Amino acid sequence: MTNFQVYKKTLPFSFIQFLVSLGAIVVLVGCPVLGFIIANNASDKGLIGLVIGLILGIILSILINYFIVNRIKAGQIAMMTKGVADDELPDHIVKAGMEEVKGRFAKITAFFVVTNLIKGAFRELGRGINRLGTALGGNTGNAITSAIDSAIQVLLSYLCDCCLGWVMYRKDQGVTRSACEGAVIFFKSGKTLFRNIGRIFGMGILSFLLVGGGLFGIFYLIFSTLPAVFTTLSNEIVEFATRAEITDMPEFIHNPTMLAIVVAAVGAIILWSTIHSVVGRPFILVGVLRNFVEVGKKDIPTDADFADLEKKSPRFAKLINKGI
Repeated sequence: MTNFQVYKKTLPFSFIQFLVSLGAIVVLVGCPVLGFIIANNASDKGLIGLVIGLILGIILSILINYFIVNRIKAGQIAMMTKGVADDELPDHIVKAGMEEVKGRFAKITAFFVVTNLIKGAFRELGRGINRLGTALGGNTGNAITSAIDSAIQVLLSYLCDCCLGWVMYRKDQGVTRSACEGAVIFFKSGKTLFRNIGRIFGMGILSFLLVGGGLFGIFYLIFSTLPAVFTTLSNEIVEFATRAEITDMPEFIHNPTMLAIVVAAVGAIILWSTIHSVVGRPFILVGVLRNFVEVGKKDIPTDADFADLEKKSPRFAKLINKGI
């Protein structure tokens, strides 16, 4: 199967994930809005209601993402891995993917537990690169360090997805061992796996400019028809800051129009991120995952490979010793 065939076949997962993620965003945005409206009408304390609603929205959205979105994502990666490794996929793709996850619920849950350790290990390996920006110093050095950090975060997200795919592929052993094998494969074969790195970042930037920019325009057009809402919100924030003796409020807080622009920008970024992660990113991931599995099958990591990486990263050594 070609990369596009695997992507097309597994695309239903993306649509389901998008709908659930969109629901999480609605909850995240709707709770503070609802809290603001209820509290403002009941006792003229809209800001307090907004904060309480925001906290509730954050908690609910985290639960939705962890218990639902992660399972859908795991099912999609399981089917992507099967497609690139076995060159075939079942007809009822969503059902098969969720059955795959259901049968390994504990393993998938354990994987998401060790994900932060995997990321931490590779952040340690990336610190040497960051020293380039630190050595330059000043604004230029800070900008270089920030850009490198952002790039590493993107690569780490692909690393974790590839490790999850490898966990699903290596059915005969524990999740920690499989995840560590995935980390070693990724580290040893980085150049091979990311020979299409330009497309990864190029497609992401283009998507952000076109889709994100369009969403910002739509949000701002909607918000521009609701000036009273942002005037009230601005006044509430300023009043709260005055009572709390906060003097360093951003200038846009005092300007309802600028406040609407900032809220529109934040909303556009959140929605763009969701759209890109469930539609654009999987297309890139299939290609990266194919390279990853092919390299891994040819050279399955050994204990010697683990020892070599342990020397470079104490966090990797910690991950090895967890034994989940």
